[in-house]
Amino acid sequence: MIVVAGESLIDLVPQGDGEPLPALLPRLGGGPYNTAVALGRLGAQVGFCSRVSTDGFGEALLAGLHTAGVDTGLVQRGPEPTTLALATIQADGSAGYGFYVEGSADRLFELPPQLPDTVRALAFGTCSLVLEPGASAYEALLRREAGRGLFTLLDPNIRAGLIPDADAYRARFADWLPYVSLLKLSEDDAEWLGGIPEGPAAVVLTRGMDGLTVRTRGGPGRRGLEVSVPAVPVAVADTIGAGDTVNAGLLHGLAARDALSADTMAALDADGWREVLRFAARAAAVTCSRTGAEPPYASELAG
Repeated sequence: MIVVAGESLIDLVPQGDGEPLPALLPRLGGGPYNTAVALGRLGAQVGFCSRVSTDGFGEALLAGLHTAGVDTGLVQRGPEPTTLALATIQADGSAGYGFYVEGSADRLFELPPQLPDTVRALAFGTCSLVLEPGASAYEALLRREAGRGLFTLLDPNIRAGLIPDADAYRARFADWLPYVSLLKLSEDDAEWLGGIPEGPAAVVLTRGMDGLTVRTRGGPGRRGLEVSVPAVPVAVADTIGAGDTVNAGLLHGLAARDALSADTMAALDADGWREVLRFAARAAAVTCSRTGAEPPYASELAG
């Protein structure tokens, strides 16, 4: 099983050019939530580890996980409200966000017991690693599970408006890197962080319409690789959930090659990485063609 740990929330997506304000369409979202749903739709055995509200939005989020085949045995519940994210869609389909997070349920996540031995990989990202007190619990989960050899993916998915002290966050991010097997960054993330860091066994950089690039550290007797693939052309509705779908595509592609460990991933050759990246790019393109975070099903990517 692959476990995705982090927040779920409701994206409020503007519809049209209504006056004085456009209508807002509520969509299920949150970076880790989207990644878990995308993995479920691709047919992976996946679980979600988070704290979800018992309000109406929380019930809808839980139902979305169940519909996608995501195991919710690690989901904590609480009466606090669900986090809301107000999306702003630019002319090119790119999205910005404003967040309503005070007192929300996902901020009160607590460290769970050790994950079952059936878990092969653990993914983290976005708001959950910023907002306390939950951020410290997610960090403790990362350190504990990586310390016992579990494969980990980190997608910081920087939301600068939620980070009160940029320097402190960058220092904390650097402290996470020894516990990360696969790091995924957008070009904007890399610029905000001050460059592409070293440490993880592999780093995947998303470059928008220029595609995806992976850089690997290599291993004993093996040189590191750099492999790039182009983006898949598509009419973009918006980019909500695209990076999260890349996370799912990477994890699903590596799992299909039995490469969910630092050693087996290091042994993946350029052709293997090219196939994994192409799959992730195709999946992300489908998500971009739809409004909101609507990742593809395996049948849509067949062939």
